[in-house]
Amino acid sequence: MVDGSFLSPSGLALMFLLGLRHGLDPDHIAMIDSLTMQAARDRPKLARWTGTLFALGHGAAVAAVAIGVAVLMPDVAWPAWTGAAVEWAVIALLLLVGVLNLRALARSGAYAPIGWRHKALPRALSRTSHPAGMLAVGAVFGLVFETATQAAAWGLAASSIATWTSAAIASAVFAAGMIVTDTADSFVVAAVIGKAEGSSRLQRYRRSVGWFIVVMSFGMAGYALATGPLGVAPGLPDAWFTALGAAMAAAALLALLVHRARRRSSLGLQG
Repeated sequence: MVDGSFLSPSGLALMFLLGLRHGLDPDHIAMIDSLTMQAARDRPKLARWTGTLFALGHGAAVAAVAIGVAVLMPDVAWPAWTGAAVEWAVIALLLLVGVLNLRALARSGAYAPIGWRHKALPRALSRTSHPAGMLAVGAVFGLVFETATQAAAWGLAASSIATWTSAAIASAVFAAGMIVTDTADSFVVAAVIGKAEGSSRLQRYRRSVGWFIVVMSFGMAGYALATGPLGVAPGLPDAWFTALGAAMAAAALLALLVHRARRRSSLGLQG
């Protein structure tokens, strides 16, 4: 592979779609829900931008790891077992998130989406409503094992074909895709909070998010297990993932447009 093909429109489009898909990580959804709820109480005007701030911090951490690997370790050979270890770790963590949320949904009382990384955060960060705190939460998420390994792989790929700038560009495009999805997420949560007429309506929404997280977690874990370690099913064609990424982009844009239209309509009625 040469640098031109790596930074070609199709290569960059793939990185953007991977960012869109990564923004739907169950842990992202759970964390952005929590941050948006906290911001809605403390800083209402900031609530809808929590996903943006989170994704910016997350993307910066990914870029730092990718560039660092490209510059400092261009010739490092990863052990043969690294790939399998990462696959099993990702599957185990997805199953953990699915089980934690399924158990929480089965209980009576208030429900809040749960992510495994959320539980590992310091208390001050997990309940932050400050913009710098949200950036920091995203950065911490970007330095966990699974994401750091992906960034390292991108850094090695970029350093083997050109310079560290390839890693920086790829990471920036990936972050742009993630920003779209995570921003749409916080916009939707903030809109629901603003329109909620009582705790019951908000709880219904949060529980629907919880079931989405459960389905996503078990579905992604099952797909990874079947196409990876077990090898009992072929992976989906790249065209399918491209279509999925395009659908995510369209859904995110639609959510933003609908929110803006409803907000303008509401302001018009009040005027």
